[in-house]
Amino acid sequence: MRVVRAKALTILMTQFRAFLSFLCTFLTASGAAFAQTAVTVQPPSGGLGWITRPYQQRIVPPINLTNSDRIEALVRAGSLYLTAQDAIALALENNLDIEIQRYGPLLARENLKRANGGGALRNVGAAVAAGPQSVSLSGVTASLSNITSAGAGVSSGGGIVTQLGPSIPLLDPQFNLYAYFTHATSPQSNLELTGTTALVVNQRTYQGQYIQNFDFGMTAQLTYSSQRSAVNSAFYPLNPYTQGSLDLQVTQNLLQGFGRAVNDRNIRVAKNNEKVSDLQFKQQVITTVAAVLNLYYDLISFNQDVRAKKDELATAQQLYEDNKKQVQIGTLAPIEVTRAESQVYSSQQDLLVSQTNLLQQEIVLKNALSRNGVASPALADVHVVPLDQISVPESDNLKPIDDLVRDALTNRVEVAQSRMNLESNRINLVGIKNSLRPTLQAFAELTDNALTGPRNPLITPADLAEDPLLFADPFLVGGYGNLLGQIFKRNYPSYSAGFSVNIPLRNRAAQADYVTSQVQIRQSELQLQKNINQIRVDVQNAVIGLRQARVRYDASVKARILQQQTLDADKKRYTLGASTVFQVVQDQQALAAAESSEVQALANYSHARIALDQAIGTTLDVNRVSIDEALTGHVARRSALPANLPAPENQ
Repeated sequence: MRVVRAKALTILMTQFRAFLSFLCTFLTASGAAFAQTAVTVQPPSGGLGWITRPYQQRIVPPINLTNSDRIEALVRAGSLYLTAQDAIALALENNLDIEIQRYGPLLARENLKRANGGGALRNVGAAVAAGPQSVSLSGVTASLSNITSAGAGVSSGGGIVTQLGPSIPLLDPQFNLYAYFTHATSPQSNLELTGTTALVVNQRTYQGQYIQNFDFGMTAQLTYSSQRSAVNSAFYPLNPYTQGSLDLQVTQNLLQGFGRAVNDRNIRVAKNNEKVSDLQFKQQVITTVAAVLNLYYDLISFNQDVRAKKDELATAQQLYEDNKKQVQIGTLAPIEVTRAESQVYSSQQDLLVSQTNLLQQEIVLKNALSRNGVASPALADVHVVPLDQISVPESDNLKPIDDLVRDALTNRVEVAQSRMNLESNRINLVGIKNSLRPTLQAFAELTDNALTGPRNPLITPADLAEDPLLFADPFLVGGYGNLLGQIFKRNYPSYSAGFSVNIPLRNRAAQADYVTSQVQIRQSELQLQKNINQIRVDVQNAVIGLRQARVRYDASVKARILQQQTLDADKKRYTLGASTVFQVVQDQQALAAAESSEVQALANYSHARIALDQAIGTTLDVNRVSIDEALTGHVARRSALPANLPAPENQ
């Protein structure tokens, strides 16, 4: 029996371990998947379905600081191996500037939902972050101007939130319920009126009301009310009696507040703001991708600079050792050893500075590629190893300037955003102009009344003989169904109609608002033209910067080659006794400076190329970036690392 129990316990433990393994795997996968999920709002659940859904809260999930699993796949033997495409993919998945802007389209959709219900627009724009910058900015030779969006939008260049002109009616219908119960006792001084010295009235009042505003300026209100009264008097033919009515009131604005163009202007502006939010997200992606590429290529140049400084130090060490040997055999003065040793320490200092810049650049880049910065366990102690090299093509194959400007005016996000905000300002101007008109309203009311109840049991035949008016009309005698029948048969209708006019005698505020809005639109039109002009300047400057970077690079390559030849020649002369150590040291310093200039020129060219792509608006196309992938935070393409790298640490 014990053996059977032991076997059963063993089987149970095995199954439990399998379940735990599956659970851990599922949680890990779900956590990674959650990190790559687009920003959403969780719909309400529970309750009575569509009946209670409008009154339930919708939850925005907490922020997620879990990095994508791409980082772990790229870490090998304590180093993070990156291509430029991998750096872009990590930025799209983990960069916090992009993550912040992912909430922008969601906020714009909620603002549109608010406008559809007649609510005022809210300022939900977030500024586009400039992105991280390299440790050394001396390599950046071209930059774009800060183009501001047209219109009186938010400071970040987002959508328009102006709220002037006639008030926007609430477009969500309302249903009101009202119930009132009362017991009132009042002393009576005249028995001829009530037949009692203390009149007791018990009343129950119920009212239901439906209100609907329409975007063309009409307000409709349907009210049903019912009041049941019971009295202790024999002078009421019906007791208890019920009064009821069905009342329809309609009010139509005919001047101020008339028309869909006035009352749904917030909805159309909110739709434009939604498009602006999408454009702003795209602008953030462009800015971040360009910043990450600059960081990446600067890291390559810093690595090359470190190698150049190591070569300089190795040469200085070799010269120092050679001089010591020659001093020992008596063919060289001892002062030459001192000079060579000084050059060694100078080269060591240059190498230390270069290595420090490299480490700082790695920190900046890792922080840009991670949700929790350098605190991420996967990035804390790893070194970034760039796998790409900066290459300068034989020719740039640039289009003519006019074609590049035409492409920029088509592609640049800022122009589309400015035009969208300008259109929103013109939409708002329609409402502001409408506020100049007087207020003229036409209204009509239709009411169907009803009265019903049983005959008063307090009325005796003697009372009827004395006062025949106490006999109730048979048409009124009945229950609640009789009351509803009277209402819907319209036995006791009432009608009313009229109009009201409100004429401001000076109307100075409305006139000032209209002129002010027109002036702001004119300023926005000029600002748009200024932006277009600046884009032309940006494109031309970017082209000039690229050409200048190419010339500087070609010149630096030639200078480095000539300086290398000079050093080699002076070394040969030195070995033959025709040159001095001082000359060789000078040649080494000049060669190190030439190599640094070449590295800097190479970085300058990469920055100029990135700046040109930004100026033309082709950054995303050139780097194969999908806005849909950026919005979801999941890049489909996987990393293709060289086969000779170490295996991932998690394998």
